[in-house]
Amino acid sequence: MKQLEVLYFGSLRAQRGTGHEAIHTTAESPRALYLELSRQHGFSLPVERILFAVDDDYTEVDAPLPERGTLAIMPPLAGG
Repeated sequence: MKQLEVLYFGSLRAQRGTGHEAIHTTAESPRALYLELSRQHGFSLPVERILFAVDDDYTEVDAPLPERGTLAIMPPLAGG
């Protein structure tokens, strides 16, 4: 089972009610983990709109997750 620190940003942080949490998961990819977390926490954004980073490096949605590490989950960000 993977042990990950999940970091939430933007609207996901607001929906989750926290900026981070430690989780144990069998998810194999950021996509699979996001879908799992969406079911648990009611995230409203589709996975296609989310950016992921593993241990501070952007990663593809279907890349393998490490056994241990940090996964940042970032919704689209607005700025100006």
